[in-house]
Amino acid sequence: MKRKQLIISTLVMCMVVEAAQADFTFGEPSFLGEPVSSPSWEFSVCISPDEKELFFSSAGTYGWHDLYVVKRQSPNDPWGERQILDENVNSSVPDTFPSIPADGLSLYFGRGSTSEGAIWVTTRQSLDGLWESAKMLGPSINKGSANGTPAVSADGLSLYFARREAGNLDIFVATRPTPSDQWSQAEPLPAHINTHYDEVAPFVTPDGRCLLFCSATRDYSNDIPRPDGVGEADIWMSKRLSTSDEWGPPVFLPVPVNTTNDELGACISGDGSTLYFCSDRGDDYPGYGVYQAPILPIVDLNEDGKVDGADMCMIVDHWGENYPLCDIGPTPLGDGIVDVQDLIVLAERLFEDYRLIHHWKLDEDSGSIAHDSIHSIDATLHGAPHWQPFDGILDGALSFDGQDDYLTTPFILDPAAGSFSIFAWIKGTERGKVVISQNDSSGLSNLWLGTNASNGGLITRLMHPPFSPLISQVVVIDGQWHHVGLVYDYQNLHRYLYVDGTEVAGDSEAVGGVKLDGGLFMGVGEGINPNTFWSGLIDDIRIYNNSLSAAEVQALSK
Repeated sequence: MKRKQLIISTLVMCMVVEAAQADFTFGEPSFLGEPVSSPSWEFSVCISPDEKELFFSSAGTYGWHDLYVVKRQSPNDPWGERQILDENVNSSVPDTFPSIPADGLSLYFGRGSTSEGAIWVTTRQSLDGLWESAKMLGPSINKGSANGTPAVSADGLSLYFARREAGNLDIFVATRPTPSDQWSQAEPLPAHINTHYDEVAPFVTPDGRCLLFCSATRDYSNDIPRPDGVGEADIWMSKRLSTSDEWGPPVFLPVPVNTTNDELGACISGDGSTLYFCSDRGDDYPGYGVYQAPILPIVDLNEDGKVDGADMCMIVDHWGENYPLCDIGPTPLGDGIVDVQDLIVLAERLFEDYRLIHHWKLDEDSGSIAHDSIHSIDATLHGAPHWQPFDGILDGALSFDGQDDYLTTPFILDPAAGSFSIFAWIKGTERGKVVISQNDSSGLSNLWLGTNASNGGLITRLMHPPFSPLISQVVVIDGQWHHVGLVYDYQNLHRYLYVDGTEVAGDSEAVGGVKLDGGLFMGVGEGINPNTFWSGLIDDIRIYNNSLSAAEVQALSK
């Protein structure tokens, strides 16, 4: 009821404002470890429309690569154990690149190699039924000797796949009037999609308006590097206003989705909130594994750093129009008209600070994961830190024993790349202990926030070496709750330390340039030094992609 009243009140006060670009972006990808990824190379993945089944290929029992599935009770539950599909589906040759329509009753996949492959399909009578013997599709699909990486549309009436006809692989599409009809002769997608590089592994969103595909970054026949990619294989996206329109120019998915490694086999969850893909960037296991990245609608329509009534007014000003700048719902592409769906997406994020990029509330009451409520870069518990649901400064908190308790995250940010701010609530009594640190693949590491061994004051060794640590004389280990923070101002190359909303130390000379590419450690220092384990409570860790002002930091500490 409060949200409804808030929307009505804001509608009344709306006035015309200048429009700005609205779109979506991707959060930091996270590695899907076991039971999905393994040392056995997973390089194709698809998720069922109800998000309860995840199909992927991995080193197999029947052949070099087989199809597997993991299941869960709901989209909020963890994945169960991996199950290999039986010999009705898998064969003695590679079976890869699964794709499933909205009804979940058929599974399309590629069988064979990129030079001698064909597209097959298996069906089941119900969602909990067994898959029946797979059948190869007819000559309208399997023309020649190289067909693979299929993607079926949600309604089962369009089938996209890769075919080699003129030396390189291109994406083709076949259609049919109803699921009981035969497929038409496949036609290639437009030339701005199919280039003289290999295009493979298509995926089409349920509304049919977004196409993802993989493009090799090198034309191997001429050995000419593709100038607009970053790896050997990258993911691209093309959009169209409706299913009757032509596909638009492809757009390269930015870092951190694409990297200098390979990325392929992308798909999007049924609710449009998550991108799944495969990459060989090497987190935890060598070779390819499965990753997921949140899809984040950009609802700060006037780009002022916050989501408020001004953004809502922009939606109202274009109500009922086909106005892409405000068509933010349903995610990720909208529905071609500015309506209540867009208002819902905006209302869910009303008054958010868009600079907040990670937030570990630490208010769970059990489990081995501390969830990131912003970009889903969850932290993993090590040792046996205790959840304290009622003892935090903001709801719950996490208690560390000072012996072997700590948390780790995947890579979050490079501190030398731009401004950022990090804050936490802490309660402790020991000197020389660490709240947050970051490691690096080269062995270098930095203390972001901790207590000085000599006086118990707040300290940071960010950018040390070669620059000196920044040390505060304000003691934060008196057994009381303190709000501590580090702000790095990239524009002026200065670090600032804050305690309980007050600046307590700052640089007088420029400090910067020390790059780090590792994840964060919470509650322990570099190298998991046993002398640095935090003893006490930590609560509500936040990271912003901006250098917050003194007034903003003071407001956070209240």
